[in-house]
Amino acid sequence: MPTVFRKDEFRFYFFSREETRRHIHVSSPNGEAKIWIEPEVSVAKVVNLSQQEVNKIVSLVNENLEIINEHWNSHFNQN
Repeated sequence: MPTVFRKDEFRFYFFSREETRRHIHVSSPNGEAKIWIEPEVSVAKVVNLSQQEVNKIVSLVNENLEIINEHWNSHFNQN
């Protein structure tokens, strides 16, 4: 589970053996989420997070999309 980055209480990471559609997992002390990266940033799954936390996560994913994609390409050997 390589960590891509951390911001505030959130950890953004990948699972190494999962589906091929680009996405990122996010965990915090309160819960977790799965966010699709393609075809656009959208929420796939949320467990025990408030709407405010989800909104912040989506915002952070959008702000760090380039970093996320670079890590995805590196980790999964894609260009």
